[in-house]
Parts: sequence; structure tokens; C-alpha cells
Amino acid sequence: MAQTVHRFPPLTLNTDGHRHPRENTLVAVTVVLGLVAFISSFWHNMHLLSTWTGLAGIITGGWGQFISATTAERCVLVVSLGLAAFGFYIGMAHGGLFG
Repeated sequence: MAQTVHRFPPLTLNTDGHRHPRENTLVAVTVVLGLVAFISSFWHNMHLLSTWTGLAGIITGGWGQFISATTAERCVLVVSLGLAAFGFYIGMAHGGLFG
């Protein structure tokens, strides 16, 4: 019996075999915004960056959840949405959206 064994699943968000360029773009934007908001929230004087990127990450992550097509997209969106929300709330505690 000749069978192929896949040792590692491919790292893709398109687990259904179809292309999803709009959804994948929202995932990538949310990941970048979430990471920037999370990392910048550790410094008190960067509250403007962390709140605005966190707010943008929450909005793009919410919209991405609304239109996502696969479970892999939703999984990445939930994690990055949590990072964006964390950065947003810590930034709000440090000074808010307008300083």
C-alpha cells in the first residue's frame, strides 16, 4: 500500500482549499496592529500609539471575525484581537486616546 504521510500540516489559513485574499489581509493587519499595541503598552509614554493601534486592531479584528471563512483565520484573529484589546486598555489606563 503506497500512502503518503504528511508529517507537518501546511501553515496556511486557507484550510478549505479556497483563496481568501480579503480575509487573510484582515488577519495580517490585525496581527500587526495587535502586536504593535501590545508591545507599545509596556511603556507609559507610548499610550497614544498603543491606544490608537489597539482601537484599530479591535475594529479590524471584529470585522475579520464577522467575515472569516475558516477556523484557522478565526483562531489567529482571536489571539491578535486579544493582544490589541490588551494594548488598548493599558494605553487607556496610561493616558487615553488624546493624552
